[in-house]
Amino acid sequence: MDLTQNTAESVEFMVEAIKDKLKVMNFGAIKSTHFDIEMYEELHDIYQMVMKKTNFSVREMEAIAEELGRLRNK
Repeated sequence: MDLTQNTAESVEFMVEAIKDKLKVMNFGAIKSTHFDIEMYEELHDIYQMVMKKTNFSVREMEAIAEELGRLRNK
């Protein structure tokens, strides 16, 4: 997947990868269609950070969920 391209497919890939990596969280309500393509860079930054880490504290997971919530379409 070429994540340098700001596409709906890239957004979907990143959202699904984040959800898979953070399995302990309830991300069932988060879908790629909830994210505006204009927030691509911010979502990509979160994706990169999540993919680099192997473990997450509860606080880190809460912060990620909050940030994803902030990026969602209103």
